Amino acid sequence: MSSVLACAIPLDGHVAPMLAVCRSLTRAGHHVRFLTGAAYGDAVESAGGEHVQLPKTADITAEMLDAGRERDGTRLTGIRFAIDNTRRNFIATLPGWFDAIKREIGRGAAVITGDIGVFVLGAVCARPRSERPAVIAYGAIPVVLLSRDTAPPMTGLPPRSDLLGRTRNRVLNRIVAHGIFRGLQREADAAARRHTGASLPVFLTDWPRAADAYVQFSVPGFEYPRSDAPRSLTFVGPLRSPGVGTAPPAWWRDVEAAETVIHVSQGTLANRDFGELVHPTLRAFADDPRVLVVVATGGRPESDVGEVPSNARVARMLDYDRLMPHVDVFVTNGGYGSLHAALAHGVPIVAAGDTEENVETCARVAWSGTGVDLRTGTPSSDRIRAAVLEVLSDPSYRSAARRIAADIRDAPGEAGLLEVVERVMATSRAA
Repeated sequence: MSSVLACAIPLDGHVAPMLAVCRSLTRAGHHVRFLTGAAYGDAVESAGGEHVQLPKTADITAEMLDAGRERDGTRLTGIRFAIDNTRRNFIATLPGWFDAIKREIGRGAAVITGDIGVFVLGAVCARPRSERPAVIAYGAIPVVLLSRDTAPPMTGLPPRSDLLGRTRNRVLNRIVAHGIFRGLQREADAAARRHTGASLPVFLTDWPRAADAYVQFSVPGFEYPRSDAPRSLTFVGPLRSPGVGTAPPAWWRDVEAAETVIHVSQGTLANRDFGELVHPTLRAFADDPRVLVVVATGGRPESDVGEVPSNARVARMLDYDRLMPHVDVFVTNGGYGSLHAALAHGVPIVAAGDTEENVETCARVAWSGTGVDLRTGTPSSDRIRAAVLEVLSDPSYRSAARRIAADIRDAPGEAGLLEVVERVMATSRAA
């Protein structure tokens, strides 16, 4: 049995995939210490891990992210939000992460595994391999590595690898790395030097390039091709997690009997204002007898949605393995986990997200042909209705979604994850 340190930013979308990693590793006989926020102790223990609580200085919450979504009455989106969010909730928390990681390394760990939001692991990778544990990066958001074949993250631009495209990418990547994000990089480097004596080895979001392995919880058909991707990058597909543990709602027979089911959710993070996506979707199909609109609140009380049309049903959480086979179109703000749950069942997408990594997730929906990207986080009811009707009437979207579903079925999943971990451990023992 080997000791593994798992690290996850204390937000649902980051913790949930790492809980699946924790389950897989503990079932394989490894001891997992799971470093994350205080709110996730019970979930970590249920997954078989030993919960290690982050210091308060690094324990961010969804409310902290929400607090930064507006500036002077203006809703922040895209790169502007990414900069502000990264500075407040990631760079500012680095000292707490450094202290926690250093303490846990001192307890002994054959391997450190962490989601790519744990930037501090880039500083760990800067140390000589003989002086640190092996590090495995896990991707539960789109791949955000700078590349000659893609525009930089948060731009939402499709990939281009022709001469003009690579010229565009080179210019934009330089603007982002040496201009827009220059201040953030300096702050992160300064924090790394104070705690380790060395700067980050690469650009802030490129740290998985320095890791011993990089595991992406998706399939190549849903990710931009990169001719300069690190050889350590492995796609294993989304890891299956247990259902949410709730019984089907009392109105479940309505789902089974409906002619057309449209599911809409803003996930568990960006769901403070249902007026962004849920309410416009409800209005778009209000009282249409052919359509049943199913809403998941992401854990908020059903009453927070307010009054709903007669053809709508609301639940806090839903078991997607049960729901998605009945869904005709999924309307989403681009959460990576829920989107892959839909694609695993061949469900086409209408995507509307413009904050965090959702800009890039939604862009991949359009690029892969699995749905329509509305390129806004606050679409009108008319735009949602038009996009849903387009997806319903054009079989190419469902065909593309089914192609991704087949890729997901063929992906190695947990076996692929364990193969990478065992390979890295074997290399560490041989070093």
